[in-house]
Amino acid sequence: MRFTTLAAAGVTALVLAGTASAGPYTLSSTVTASGPTPFSACTADNVALQESELGSTLYPNAEPEPRADVNPANPLNIVGAYQQDRWSDGGARGLVSSWSKDGGATWHPVVIPGISKCSGGIYDRSSDPWVSFAPNGDLYSLSLSFGFFSLDNAILVNKSTNGGESWGAPIAVARDDTGGLDKQSITADPFDSNFVYAAWDRFVSPPGFPRSDLGRFHAAAYVQQAFFSRTTNGGVSWEPPHVLYNPGTQAGTIGSIINVLPDRTLVDGFIVFANHKRQIRGAYVADVRSTDLGVTWSKKATLIAPVDASFPGPTDPDNPSLIIRGGELPDFAVDRVSGKLYAVWDDDLPDKVDKIYFSESSDGGLTWSAPVKINKTPTNIPTLDQQAFTATVKVAADGTVGVTYYDFRNNTSAPGLATDYWFVHCHGACTNPANWAETHVAGPFDEEQAAYARGFFLGDYEGLVTIGNVFGAFYDQAVSRAANNPSDVFYSTLTP
Repeated sequence: MRFTTLAAAGVTALVLAGTASAGPYTLSSTVTASGPTPFSACTADNVALQESELGSTLYPNAEPEPRADVNPANPLNIVGAYQQDRWSDGGARGLVSSWSKDGGATWHPVVIPGISKCSGGIYDRSSDPWVSFAPNGDLYSLSLSFGFFSLDNAILVNKSTNGGESWGAPIAVARDDTGGLDKQSITADPFDSNFVYAAWDRFVSPPGFPRSDLGRFHAAAYVQQAFFSRTTNGGVSWEPPHVLYNPGTQAGTIGSIINVLPDRTLVDGFIVFANHKRQIRGAYVADVRSTDLGVTWSKKATLIAPVDASFPGPTDPDNPSLIIRGGELPDFAVDRVSGKLYAVWDDDLPDKVDKIYFSESSDGGLTWSAPVKINKTPTNIPTLDQQAFTATVKVAADGTVGVTYYDFRNNTSAPGLATDYWFVHCHGACTNPANWAETHVAGPFDEEQAAYARGFFLGDYEGLVTIGNVFGAFYDQAVSRAANNPSDVFYSTLTP
């Protein structure tokens, strides 16, 4: 799929445009940001052995779970990363980044090196791509790499000094033989290029358990903590990992994302949950804070809102036994002028229909507003067609809050699952759902063409960036399994 692109000169004009009004946003362009798999000739990871020994299914050219950032030193330089060739039971053959230096008009995929066997490393698979630019233009990529025939796993950071055109060799921020590292993110400090922060969750107990997440989760000794590391010298070295937040026994965290407030307070948002006798007994969107650049963190989490963390989440309206994998994690953003924090997530409370919720904090994450539903999915359609999921949030230069998500409003009884991607925005009193306006981004496309990885999988998260008051959505669409192309990454420009 390829659409009309926005001319580079037009993008430049948009970047230099003045403050936007609170009026509607327009979809200006959509382009394909990914390309054909670079791993088609790779034999290092022995696909046939993984398929025969593990019962795995490989989806070549599936490119889910994108994340992106914009270079503060050159706003026309955007870089995103995504999984390349997704496996059915976890991870991908490698990760690819794609860079643009014309505001998203054209894209150039590059393999992130040394993080999987197909990219010159030692691990069978890699997952959970995340990228972040420092204010001087240095770019950091953080990934999870693991061996599927061993419990050796690592959180690896690569650095680019040329806007994503090439990458240096990886450095292990964390590595152990637990098979228990997961869901990392990286945040470059927007006020000091020497400081970069990494966070992830780690199964601490029980030790020696098999790889199965459910096996650990069902254990009486289950503990899953949030961990943290940082560099204070621009990525030359990283401090030894330490516990960021300990939820206690029979409890865990997942999905840590750090934001930096204008006073350089760090706020880490995540899901915290407790389980008892194999049942979730409580889960919340939550945050903790650090006022010393990550040396210490608050012991008690601020609970933003309860969520239903039971599995599954969204389901296929045409066949509810089929799961829609994604939308299980919250996303967070900060307005670097006002210091306001924003959280978005999808949840099926109270009626088992997933919706997009929004909350904001004006005091650095200490207190949060009551959640409000902000997706504009019609409610006069069949119940399961009302599901909305995988929310992503970002803040424009003028304070406009933008959120993207998927829904099924255009689904019919025809074969396939019609899915659309949407953008909603608010300028001002965002705790009033009436103040959110909607723009169609992409679709409908058939979600059932996506890789099936414990559910039709486009990603546990997607990407969204801002260039001045322009929003750029970096996201996944299912394409065609028959054409050996389950999904591609796209970039859409949304202008005020």
